[in-house]
Amino acid sequence: MEGLIKGLVDVALGVNDDDRDQSHEEQRSRSSWAEVVSGDRSQHDKPHEEERWQEESHSYRASIRPHKEQYRPQHKEGQSESFNTLNRPHKLDEDEDKDEWQTVGRPSRKNQKVPKENWHSYKLPPSEQEYSNEVEVGAGVEPSQDELADLSRACDKLWDLDLNRLIPGKDYEIDCGEGKKVYQKEDMAEGSLFTWVSDDVFRKPTFARFLSLLDNYNPHQGCKEVVTSEERQEQASFIEEISRTAPIKYLHKYLASKGIASESYQDFKRMMTSLWFDLYGRGGTSGSSSAFEHVFVGELKQSGEVSGFHNWLQFYLEEEKGRVDYQGYIFPRQRGQTPDSETQLLTIQFEWNGVLKSVSSTLVGVSPEFEIALYTLCFYVGGEDNHIQFGPYAVNIKCYRFGNRIGSIFPIADS
Repeated sequence: MEGLIKGLVDVALGVNDDDRDQSHEEQRSRSSWAEVVSGDRSQHDKPHEEERWQEESHSYRASIRPHKEQYRPQHKEGQSESFNTLNRPHKLDEDEDKDEWQTVGRPSRKNQKVPKENWHSYKLPPSEQEYSNEVEVGAGVEPSQDELADLSRACDKLWDLDLNRLIPGKDYEIDCGEGKKVYQKEDMAEGSLFTWVSDDVFRKPTFARFLSLLDNYNPHQGCKEVVTSEERQEQASFIEEISRTAPIKYLHKYLASKGIASESYQDFKRMMTSLWFDLYGRGGTSGSSSAFEHVFVGELKQSGEVSGFHNWLQFYLEEEKGRVDYQGYIFPRQRGQTPDSETQLLTIQFEWNGVLKSVSSTLVGVSPEFEIALYTLCFYVGGEDNHIQFGPYAVNIKCYRFGNRIGSIFPIADS
């Protein structure tokens, strides 16, 4: 009887399963992620000042620096709203969208532009799409018995199969600036994180299709997303493009061998589209978020916090537009591991639209297909903590679930 009464009350109040699951997640307390990342707890880090992990938002409860304007969204559900404190729309302006180039100038590389001449074609029907050729890898995408038995070995194989991974110094350059503790709020970076990125990077098919998705989302958490038919086609085009690469082919073989995915590649692609792009509730509103939006694009909570936002391409573009202010890297847990221009796993601090994210982590220079494959594999095969090794990096892929959906997933540098 109690359950029946509760159900009737939920219906009357408009509470759905997503909101109920989310409320349950909000009640779970967690220890400070700062200790996990930096391995250090300073005397300045008093209990009442701790920045504690919020599983619902998957971000730190970070203070807003007083000299920055605090993010305070003013909107009603369903209304058009501004993207950030700079009063820029979250979609490209109509005139800007007609151009073949998007200007994203920065002091060190004035008038740098990101090629987007093919982006409009990604909205076309499937019969009018042009995709790159299937990668020729042969037996290289067949997982071995050792890899099927060991998630870390499988992730290392994905690293080797990432043929589109960029080379530091050749395809891009970063300047890590100075280091800091998580609790320190001073800006320790004189300039931007990215010094430059080659234009050729944005012409790579999987990169270009990934970039075309980034302006499809309203970043205000709790605002219902409206997905157009053209945007759904962009999603399908992206999944089709990455499905022609070695990491995704390997992922399919691996999941099919485990009985997790269908042997049919078409069914597998539909599964991937659903996993990453299906909408669910976050911030009290159903249909307001997705795995792709949270992990790769980022969201802004009404309380003034950055949530998600773990992709380097999104970071670069937002930095070029003046929406991201890089604040410096977080000191590693072990000495001798100070990041430099060659490092491709970074733990950093930054502001997005004037909102401080005290600690965040990202893989730099990896391809979109690698990240999608890595996170999908860990979600289906791993647990909340996935201690793995790929290339030179010992990593914990942290994975939080909303039922059978990805709530958040991101890398943390292991000691």
